[in-house]
Amino acid sequence: MTSKMVSFFRRKKSGADAAPAESPGSSRYSVEELAAAFPAAPAAPDATASSDASEVVAPAAPTTPIESPAAPTKPIEAERPAAAAGAQGWRERLRGSGFARSLGGLFSRNPRLDDDLLDEIETALLTADVGVSASTQLVESLRRRMKAREFADAGALLAALRRDLIAMLAPVAVPLRIDPGAKPFVLLTVGVNGVGKTTTIGKLAHRFRDEGRSLMLAAGDTFRAAAVAQLQAWGERNGVPVVAQGQNADAASVSFDALQAAKARGVDVLIADTAGRLHTQQGLMAELGKIKRVLQKLDPAAPQEVLMVIDGTTGQNALSQLRQFHAAVGVTGLVVTKLDGTAKGGVVFALAREFGIPIRYAGIGERPQDLRVFDAEAFVDALLPESLGS
Repeated sequence: MTSKMVSFFRRKKSGADAAPAESPGSSRYSVEELAAAFPAAPAAPDATASSDASEVVAPAAPTTPIESPAAPTKPIEAERPAAAAGAQGWRERLRGSGFARSLGGLFSRNPRLDDDLLDEIETALLTADVGVSASTQLVESLRRRMKAREFADAGALLAALRRDLIAMLAPVAVPLRIDPGAKPFVLLTVGVNGVGKTTTIGKLAHRFRDEGRSLMLAAGDTFRAAAVAQLQAWGERNGVPVVAQGQNADAASVSFDALQAAKARGVDVLIADTAGRLHTQQGLMAELGKIKRVLQKLDPAAPQEVLMVIDGTTGQNALSQLRQFHAAVGVTGLVVTKLDGTAKGGVVFALAREFGIPIRYAGIGERPQDLRVFDAEAFVDALLPESLGS
């Protein structure tokens, strides 16, 4: 035993010589070294147990920083209430639009009634996405009446412009009517990627529930990741059943199953979601026609409404989108979203003049109550000042 200890300390001394940089306190021997010399040393098992305990606790540590970045988003959303009721809510949310800023600034400085004023009005209309045809029609009508001395001053011209804009929108300001004889009333939503179809469906579900209607949702957007889960979350929030299959399932099959279930339960309204697609993707556009044909196998009148959701910030590109979707599936109503953001707002006039398809709703905020039935007078009132200098 004595010879083994001598041998151990001799080896330790040579090892110490190889590492002269160690502090004087490092001459104490480690647990491993003592264990090698004295096999009965019990220190090693304790170290292992301590290591195992740290591995169990460690995975829990990152969970707090992972969740914390998302925490501020809820208060931000909660701080912004729904827009005020009536015309006041429209004015609050649309006064920052490009249309309101350009024309509001023009009439706030008491301009002279002359051709220069008409040229500035035309420029403002064009930059606000009203479009060439609609802008030309409006300005030429004002020019003829100005030459005929119908306007005493710029204030009279402003009043005439307000009336002309309302007259352009009035024929398309037609609310959606749910046919009580259709059980269910099938509402098929379409649109390009990112316009807010699924969110619009959730807001419509909230509206219909408040009206006392029974309804069901069909999660037909089977391509976008988490689209089904998003619609199911809206369903849970509104107490509405959702018919869904897995991701990449056949959208027509989902809609067919949902219509069967809605008929069996006697549901009032079935809202079917579809995957967002570019209007230039002919294969995906043809799939919309397939969904419509499959629904008509159960109900020849379905869908009773094909509602296209259009992003209000899209501008003139919205015209080509609507043209292609209308040709593919026969759009019967429009929802224009995101009008409270950076939207110029003028595209609404271009859509009304070129297509004449009813504008059912307008989105002026994030809350369910901010999906408003489209009101031509309130919309124009929010975009133009009531009088010169205001």
